[in-house]
Amino acid sequence: MPDALLEQVRGLAIEEAYGAVKSKGFPNQFAGDWKILNSGKGLVGRAFTVQFMPTRPDVAKAMQAEAEKRGAGRLGNQTVIDMLGPNDVIVVDLFGKTDGGTFVGDKLAYYIWKTTGTGMIVDGGMFWLKKLIPTGMPAYYRGTGPESLNNVMLTGINVPVRIGNATVMPGDVVLGDEEGVFFIPPHLVQGAIDAAQNTKARDEWIKSKMDLRQYKSSELYGRPKDPALLKEMEDYIKAHQPVKQSRVRSARTSFGRCHSLPSHRTGIHRKKLPAP
Repeated sequence: MPDALLEQVRGLAIEEAYGAVKSKGFPNQFAGDWKILNSGKGLVGRAFTVQFMPTRPDVAKAMQAEAEKRGAGRLGNQTVIDMLGPNDVIVVDLFGKTDGGTFVGDKLAYYIWKTTGTGMIVDGGMFWLKKLIPTGMPAYYRGTGPESLNNVMLTGINVPVRIGNATVMPGDVVLGDEEGVFFIPPHLVQGAIDAAQNTKARDEWIKSKMDLRQYKSSELYGRPKDPALLKEMEDYIKAHQPVKQSRVRSARTSFGRCHSLPSHRTGIHRKKLPAP
């Protein structure tokens, strides 16, 4: 995903892009009802997905053994944190757990922020918020508590995850604002940007007409009934289109670094587990 496109996404509101994505058959890309750290700052980047599950000893033991064979060391939150790079947004599926589901506190969150330049999304908990807020880092999380991460196991890195009602793939473009978080499949990003620009221009024109106080709302919104007004609006939209940027690469080449544990595939059942 080119950084130039990410910069264009940075100026969007979720509502401006939502319709274009949904109309292409992707209705499950929005997740809301968050607690938001530094609300109003916004969040844009490439999704780096992480999956945790409740601990099951036989599975955890087998996965840890495989990780050690690969030289990965102890599996935990820092396993994935140390894989992050610029413009990554870590998207953590902690199945809504907040009691002992605090993915990071102030020091690891600070590392994430300084490494990625973005923020984070945790469908679980965070803590040490008093120290985190002054940094200015944006983050979306479900709750907090005093206890560090426990009774969970790391089961996937850059695999499909569920965040609220959204299905997220690694490499999706993340757009976070005051409404929630929106995950845009890479091949739909340019279309979402174009649709958002149309919406911005349309809204500007409608409000400029409302400023005149000569029209009823139904004459302007949602679609002007007067053919002359309709043409004026369409001409305004055309005149306010930005210069086109190069098209985004296909989704097949944009998912980035994909890992799952232990077999680098999404199914842990591929490894034979020890007998109970």
